[in-house]
Amino acid sequence: MRFAVVIEKASGNYSAYVPDLPGCVATGSTIEEVEQQIQEAIEFHLEGMREEGLPIPEPTTLCEYIEA
Repeated sequence: MRFAVVIEKASGNYSAYVPDLPGCVATGSTIEEVEQQIQEAIEFHLEGMREEGLPIPEPTTLCEYIEA
């Protein structure tokens, strides 16, 4: 499964979240670090959902860049 991840620059670090997995978030001091952290967060989040017997949602969020 591929999930869209939003990475944002904060005042002193980067943060990331997964729109299709509410509550799945991560932070890191660099983009590379936050990408690694969100990968681990997604795996942990999905593992928890499986253990709870919850359905894993199909990814539905699409990402596009629009020039303006």
